[in-house]
Amino acid sequence: MADRRTEQPRHPIVAAHLARRAESLQVRVADAITAFAGSMPFVYLHATAFVVWMLAVEAKPWPTLTLVVSLEAIFLSTFVLIGQNRQAEFQQAKADHDFTEQELELKTNTEITRAIHALTTELHRRVVLDSR
Repeated sequence: MADRRTEQPRHPIVAAHLARRAESLQVRVADAITAFAGSMPFVYLHATAFVVWMLAVEAKPWPTLTLVVSLEAIFLSTFVLIGQNRQAEFQQAKADHDFTEQELELKTNTEITRAIHALTTELHRRVVLDSR
């Protein structure tokens, strides 16, 4: 089944953002880790690993397990921050693009309104002059 998002045209900023991200191995690795860490299989894997560790691997698992979980939390929070920074960068680029496009639309609409006003004025002048 095809992904619906790929069937629709993309916003220019989205397309540029995805192209830049695809170029960097480091970003692709971070994306893969972030995507996995934010999934239910990640939760299931950890729950299973922790249960096995506590019941079968070590007689007193708490000191080592606490160390491992703490280190993992540090790395995962770093990936969350990386994702938030990338999202903020993307949102800013999209906002800048949208602002530029809206300013262009406003300029175009103003020019069209002025042209309509000039044509209406000229039409009104001709109708009034012809009726005299």
